[in-house]
Amino acid sequence: MKYEAVIGLEVHVQLETNSKMFTRVPCGYGKDPNSLTDAVVLGLPGALPVMNYEAIEKSIKVGLLLGCKIANTCKWDRKNYFYPDMPKNYQISQFDQPICEGGEVEIEMPGESPAVMGKHRIVQLTRIHLEEDVGKLTHFENDSLVDYNRAGSPLLEIVSEPDLFSPEETFAYLTSLRNSLIYAGISACDMEKGQLRCDANISVRPIGTEKLGTKVELKNLNTISGVKNGVEYEIKRQVKAIEAGEEIFQETRRWNPEQRYTTPMRSKEMAHDYRYFPDPDLMPVKIDKSWIDQVKKELPEKPFDKQRRYIEEMGLPYSITSALCPDLSLCEFFEQTTKLSNDPKKVGNWVVNDLLRELSANREKGGPLSVKDSPITATHLAQLIELIEKGVVSNNVAKEIFPEMFSSGRSPEDLVKEKGLEVKSDQNEIESLCSKAIQDDPDAADKFRGGKEGAINALKGLVMKATRGQANPKVVDETLRRLLSE
Repeated sequence: MKYEAVIGLEVHVQLETNSKMFTRVPCGYGKDPNSLTDAVVLGLPGALPVMNYEAIEKSIKVGLLLGCKIANTCKWDRKNYFYPDMPKNYQISQFDQPICEGGEVEIEMPGESPAVMGKHRIVQLTRIHLEEDVGKLTHFENDSLVDYNRAGSPLLEIVSEPDLFSPEETFAYLTSLRNSLIYAGISACDMEKGQLRCDANISVRPIGTEKLGTKVELKNLNTISGVKNGVEYEIKRQVKAIEAGEEIFQETRRWNPEQRYTTPMRSKEMAHDYRYFPDPDLMPVKIDKSWIDQVKKELPEKPFDKQRRYIEEMGLPYSITSALCPDLSLCEFFEQTTKLSNDPKKVGNWVVNDLLRELSANREKGGPLSVKDSPITATHLAQLIELIEKGVVSNNVAKEIFPEMFSSGRSPEDLVKEKGLEVKSDQNEIESLCSKAIQDDPDAADKFRGGKEGAINALKGLVMKATRGQANPKVVDETLRRLLSE
């Protein structure tokens, strides 16, 4: 019997706000442990929560971005449980009246090759609700330490339908969702900093059946690739257990990324176990149409929509757009440069092939991590492309000086003048070098005269080498053809 997996994800996104969800204590990462707390965060007697307006507005923005229905009224509920990372013994969350319902995420599966667009499909969402984050536990062999700096930060939980059916789809979903949230300025979504976390609900069933199997919740998925690996392992574990006649229990399991297996944590709680009830200290939130309309004006272009626009309007190949569009900063750099040079294809090639290579190399050395840190500006790249188009420098010379532009931050014009790299178009000098190339490689000359067009490239190479790439390629080509026809 063959089995298929059914997967639903609960994605927790820490909103990028100045203060926490119910207090003015600032949010932050890397601060001294337990330095970002107050009476509200710690749940001390008499402390009263006050709602964060920015967090609610960003939640509305996410809902609109993902095509959700925005609630007219949402309320706050207490989710009751005891765990050391939740000092109040309850978490303020949303139960039966979440801020957003429904929605969808567009995903793309890998194509036949990096140059070919893969299949797109829509993954349905169940709901999105807003809550406060909990603290962080750090476990040692015999002890655990708790840091409440994260506790109380605004946290958005995005719950998908059981609408994913493979580890690859899970990876594509998380990647797409993360890119959209970063585009909208909702969060940096850095999983290493806990800004984006994911729990996966996984079950398996015989292919052809409709009834869902018993689901298992998987936690400790700290990277997008880790989610994929954890889901893949858990699917295999469940199939193996069923085939061995074992029963699958509803439970929470922990993914161990180093050993690459899952282990039981606890039995899975049901909603009634948390004894939800409306928070008596917080009023429901009314969301009117004018508020929604205002947020709509701030919605960004979605990554896949941007990619389609680049392909249809600018004529960019898929291989270029697939490298550009996941990174909003890279797209902004590309568009700034394109406005200055008015040649999207050339700009796209330089950004994806040359700029990204330099960024990657410097990242390995502890240098710039993103295009925002790049010493090469949009103006400098546009100038470099213009120098090529005007015939001031050859493409080979431009490739040669690009790394120095990156390391120094200097303009291409300054570097070309300083190094004397301008294209040489002196007819007498080029003719002399072309004659010498024909003498040095008579075999290539004979092949060209015999009808092998590509043989001229060997002769061009000799001339370009002799001039360190500074000879005008057009003049070289014309001169060689004339000399070879005589």
